[in-house]
Amino acid sequence: MLPGDVAVIIPARNESDRVGATVTAALGLAGVDVVVVVDDASADASAAIAAQAGAQVVRHSRHRGKAAAMQTGVRAVTRLETAAPAAAPRLLLFLDADLGASAAAAGSLAEPVRSGAADMTIAVFTERVRNGGFGFVTGLAGTGIRRATGWRPAQPLNGQRCLTRAAFAAASPLARGWGAETGMTIDLLRQGMRIMEVEVPLTHRATGTDWRSQLHRLAQFRDVAWALTVRAAPGRRRAAAVRPPGGA
Repeated sequence: MLPGDVAVIIPARNESDRVGATVTAALGLAGVDVVVVVDDASADASAAIAAQAGAQVVRHSRHRGKAAAMQTGVRAVTRLETAAPAAAPRLLLFLDADLGASAAAAGSLAEPVRSGAADMTIAVFTERVRNGGFGFVTGLAGTGIRRATGWRPAQPLNGQRCLTRAAFAAASPLARGWGAETGMTIDLLRQGMRIMEVEVPLTHRATGTDWRSQLHRLAQFRDVAWALTVRAAPGRRRAAAVRPPGGA
């Protein structure tokens, strides 16, 4: 692909302290000429800060959740490409808004997709962030994906992913809310698409132990459980992921 072959999509909700640095870093990635921030009805200045940093900003008037923000971002990229046609549809690189300056290391996620070695990549963070949870949601997602496909990702909930437009179409409509990544992984593997894990030195904000953090985990658990439930029909195709030599 030619330069300008990657569009970054950043779902954001109340991330005014980090989204600006995330956008700045994303704009510096090789091949990135579009950064779309989808502000999911933030109560802070996330949208204004993202726009000031150089992102195209789309705002939800009410909170609709992560999956909806991802889909809104892809529609925004499609509209931009329709207005100014590119040589080919851009790859989609999803990044979390709280990566901050570490997002400068996300470019390696695009390389296997750009070269045709994978239809989707999933980041494996090499920098561990201590969270206040006990891994219940991660365990649920990982075990559920393994049961459905025969393969367990190292970090099944990781939202840093790059994929082709065909892969995104194959995973659409996305599982609701926080179940988007879990559903996406299962749906692509069942359709014979290749997923590769890529180690990257990205970091994000640690999840705390206060009541808001616990409510967040409950919402994640609910959405991941629902994504697994609706994909639990017997007789579905099982598949294996692509692993890079010496990779995760």
